[in-house]
This record gives sequence, structure tokens and C-alpha cells, in this order.
Amino acid sequence: MAELVDFVSEAFLRDPQAGVARLRAAGPIVATKFPIIGRVWVTTTYETTARVLKDSTLFTLRKDGGSLAGLPWWMPKFIAAIANNMLTMDEPDHTRLRSIVDEAFRRRAVLDMEPHIRAIADRLAGELFAQGSPADLVQRYARMLPLAVICELLGLPTADRPKFIAWANSIAHLTNAFGFLRLIGGLIKMRRYLKERLRLAREEGGEGLIAELVRVEKEGGRITPDEMVSMVFLLLGAGSETTTHLISGSVFELLKDRDRRDWLAADWSRAGLAVEEFLRFVSPVQFSKPRYVRQDVDLEGVKLKKGDRVMAMIVAANLDKEANECPERLDLERRPNRHLSFGTGIHFCLGHQLARIEGICALQALFTRWPGLKLAVEPSQVHWRRRPGIRMIAELPVVAGV
Repeated sequence: MAELVDFVSEAFLRDPQAGVARLRAAGPIVATKFPIIGRVWVTTTYETTARVLKDSTLFTLRKDGGSLAGLPWWMPKFIAAIANNMLTMDEPDHTRLRSIVDEAFRRRAVLDMEPHIRAIADRLAGELFAQGSPADLVQRYARMLPLAVICELLGLPTADRPKFIAWANSIAHLTNAFGFLRLIGGLIKMRRYLKERLRLAREEGGEGLIAELVRVEKEGGRITPDEMVSMVFLLLGAGSETTTHLISGSVFELLKDRDRRDWLAADWSRAGLAVEEFLRFVSPVQFSKPRYVRQDVDLEGVKLKKGDRVMAMIVAANLDKEANECPERLDLERRPNRHLSFGTGIHFCLGHQLARIEGICALQALFTRWPGLKLAVEPSQVHWRRRPGIRMIAELPVVAGV
């Protein structure tokens, strides 16, 4: 087993490229130890990562159709219930649940939300320094925008938003097994809250994605009450957390390089291209959920045994020179851009359009309102949370500049 990289170290999170290079030198798939998960194989190339994500006949999220590959034995049962969502299911259950939320998303017309998302971003950008300067861009902007959007999309009351902010912050501080145990109380409260919102939607109807899910359910969608709670829990978390770190990571890169920022600000029609590169280079989601190997197999010359666990290393795929020329370089004009930040295969991210729109709106609103925005500290003083699998800046202090 290779102990080549500490996946929650400051060195790895500041510069994943060096750690990925060490792993890739050991092979296309390497046995290692991952925080909370334990012993696991990780992929180190684009092709191997894509194969693990796509090949559900060989790699399964469930052991013999039951226990989750990434859920330790000591985890409370209600956590397993929350984790029992379409992201952790193989076929046919995945398609059953995905079709329900796909239908609800189609009814909400995500692409039509762009002007409204831009209006939210404009408002939040204007309020960035309302509580003083310097301001922490993570808490005051990068977290607030996707959380505001997903709450509106779900149809959750504005007055309840502080609950979700507190919940999101507690998730961000999850770095080890003890942190998970401390989080349990908050998860119980959040699950109870979401069950109540679903009950109200069933009885009173309403607007938003929760109400749409209930309508699809009533029209014959095959989904259990617990699966509905897990679905909303997933949408709330996945719809805000990773986009938060895409936005903060993108802003950090632009604040380190005035030329890149000026290039982007000169023509905001380039923002879509830039966000695609930030998705690849920042790689907020660094690993997939673990999968079990269904049968003995030779993968790229490495022998895996039935029951072994494998994690697709998204950041390694995004930094593979076989997929992208000079992957170590941030190139906002990169074409083509072969990244796996939204995954691939049946679990390709449902919210990819929403994340892209939010990334574009966030950057344009922020730098239009504050063209002189600057870091309030040296880049070397910016740190990352020791959260396994997610690359998240802890704080990003900024000032308005001139």
C-alpha cells in the first residue's frame, strides 16, 4: 500500500499537482489509505478514472446490493438513510430516482433562471462589505449565492436560510470521524425539518422543486418517503456546497493574477470558457464516492480482487497530460477542455447547468461591482480546510481596492 500522499494536508490542497504526479508515477491505480474511508485503490489517470465512473457492471456503489462502499460500520443508521440517494445507487434504482428529479428539474427550467441568478449575485456583491472590510469572500459571497439559489429553487422559506447556512458551515468543518459524530445532532434536526417541508408540500402544494417532486410522486413516481427526504437533502447539499468552492477557488486564482482578471473583465462573453477551466483547474470535487469491485479484474496491469474498494480521483483525471495539454497551467482560453469535474456515466452531475450559470454570474457580478477587488492577505496566507475529497478555501479575506 502506497503512503505517498496525505490527502488532507495543506501541501496537497494548495498544490494537488505534485501529489497527483507522485501517485501517477506509482501506476494508473494505486492502493493507499483515505481519511474516514480507510484502505482503498485510487485512480491516477483520465482514462482509468473515466472507466471506474462509467463501468457499473464492474464497479458498484453497493456491496452485494446492500451496504455502501464508503460508509463505515460505526455510522448511525439514520446517516445511512440520508446517504440512501441516487448518487449512491446502481441500476435500476438510480434511473428510477433520477427520472423523478429530472422531471422536476425540467419543470423548473433551470436555464431560464440565469437573469434571476444574476440579480441575486448583484445584490450579494453589493452587500459584500456591509459588515466591514476586509470581508471573507467565502462566507459573505461564495457560500451565500449557491445557497440562496438552491433554497429558492427548492421553495424553502427565506426566513429559514440561517439554518442552512449553519448546516453548510458544519459540513465544511467535517474533517474526520470525530467531526462526523459532532455533526449528528445537526443532521437529525435538518432531516426532521425537510420531512416537515415535504409534509406541507403534500398537504398544501406550493412552488419550488420540493412541490414539483411531490407532484411527480403523486402522478405515480415510485419513491418511498425516506427516499424523498434523502433526495431533498442531496439537492440542498450538492446544490450549494461544491459550487461554493468553485466560486471561491476561481476568485482566488483571478485575484492572484491581474492580467487574467483584466482579460476576463474586458469581455464577459468569455466567462463560460473561463468557468470551464476553473472547474478543471480548481477541481472542488477531488474524488468520487468509493465503489466495490464486483469481480477479480486486471485494470491497466493492476490486479484488483472482488470486494476491493476503488475511488475515482477526479483531480488526477483533470491534471492528466494525456487528456489536456499542459494541465498544470491555468488557461482560461483552453479548448478543448476534457475534465471530469461533473463526473461521467449514469451519475453525471444533475446540476451541471446550474453550477456553470452560478459560476459565470458570480464572477461577473463580483468584478463588475468591485473592479479593484484585492486579497487582504498574501496568497501564502490563504489556507484550505482539511476536508477529505473536497478542495475548499477556509477563508478568503478581500478588500475593495481602487
